[in-house]
Amino acid sequence: MSAPADTPPLWQWPATALAAAYRAGSVTPLDAVRSCLARIHAVNPALNALIALREDGVLADAEASTERFRAGAPRSRLDGVPLSIKDNLLTADLPTVWGSPGLHAHPPARHDEQPVARVRAAGALIVGKTNVPEFTLEGYTANPVFGVTRNPWDRALTPGGSSGGAVASVAAGCTPLALGTDGGGSIRRPASHAGLAGFKPSIGAIARGDGLPILLLDFEVVGPIARQVADLRLMFEALRGPWAGDRASLACHAAAQRAPEPGRPLRVLYVPTLGQAPVDPAVAAACHEGARRLGELGHTVRVGELPLAIDAMTRQWPLVGQIGLAALFQAHPAWGELASPRYRQMAADGHAVPAHALWDLLETVAQLRRDCAAFFAETDLIAMPSAAALPWPAEQAFPPVIDGQPVGPRGHAVFTGWVNAAGLPAVSVPVAPSPTSLPIGLQLIGAYGADDGVLAVAQAFEDRFPWAQRRPLQP
Repeated sequence: MSAPADTPPLWQWPATALAAAYRAGSVTPLDAVRSCLARIHAVNPALNALIALREDGVLADAEASTERFRAGAPRSRLDGVPLSIKDNLLTADLPTVWGSPGLHAHPPARHDEQPVARVRAAGALIVGKTNVPEFTLEGYTANPVFGVTRNPWDRALTPGGSSGGAVASVAAGCTPLALGTDGGGSIRRPASHAGLAGFKPSIGAIARGDGLPILLLDFEVVGPIARQVADLRLMFEALRGPWAGDRASLACHAAAQRAPEPGRPLRVLYVPTLGQAPVDPAVAAACHEGARRLGELGHTVRVGELPLAIDAMTRQWPLVGQIGLAALFQAHPAWGELASPRYRQMAADGHAVPAHALWDLLETVAQLRRDCAAFFAETDLIAMPSAAALPWPAEQAFPPVIDGQPVGPRGHAVFTGWVNAAGLPAVSVPVAPSPTSLPIGLQLIGAYGADDGVLAVAQAFEDRFPWAQRRPLQP
């Protein structure tokens, strides 16, 4: 059975529409996955978004899912929906290369990482894996194994990183959903650069375990990427929940039970920038208008500075990756020997960090989390840009200048890393594009455990100011 002739091709359908059509019997998972595979073959050579496909396996999975629907026994609302997996999440039937030559020759793991296991158990159709920067430590997407990933909105530009392959694949219609990770903005910033919705849950909202070694303390979480907020929620429901192997998931589950009911009028603080950090004028204008529109939804919006002490965290941020790489290469010397020179130097810098510096960093993080708990007793939501810059050339690691001011490697990423350190839920939603039609994202940040509330605001925003009709002209 196939979709009616007057409907858009199935690769353009959101996940929620596919799920409804499966239940109605008007479309099958096999129809959907065949459409997605055809789209991948048409566009991926120009984008380099997916770096591994399990074509035979996903077709077999789609046939099994189709039979479950015919029998009236789907596993979940996610059953039969095609999705991709970021190439820093372990998969039992595809290699996990992490963008690094040191892992390129490794066979697939013998198991799925916990979030991958959950979506597979829910019946989702894993199509393949998406490209990442080496060790997922950059804000663009390129590595010495698979090369550069390009933005469907303009192939000369980057989709950001480290979930660049994931957002490029979804924006181009390769799959309606992608599973990514966010350790310092790696879902939210790429989503903003690709015109998508991207969700970073609270620490522990999606349990982690049985994966690669940790590089970014507990800052890195797994989250969904989609064209619409309803699809984020569909995937989040399949992924969320406690697991005994991840104690943070037990704590987050308890916090979520205490969170206020979503949907009420909220007290919103809009933060145009942090300190003196430059913001591209197009980004600033679009996000300011997006914040104003939150007021049209009935929320009370005030504009001001972020009343949280994040300067210490910003200064200490480079230590996180340095120490993480030092520990990684200590445990896996062969990975370090084959790593790019930049990462070998980062690891050397990490080896030189005294132990008390890590202890100081952990106390900075603990204090930030205490401060956030106090702040969100008086305010319900923070809004700020997802990224300070528009997408830049695809081969370039970061934009060196923003609004005429020179910036360092994280100048474009100033708005996101502190949210990871604080452990808060945050979603990037598209706002008005730039005068050159490049996507821009507004970040909505809530209290720890208030994931449902953040997604509810994002859904209301999309319902009032929809964006899914905007699609890239390339490829």
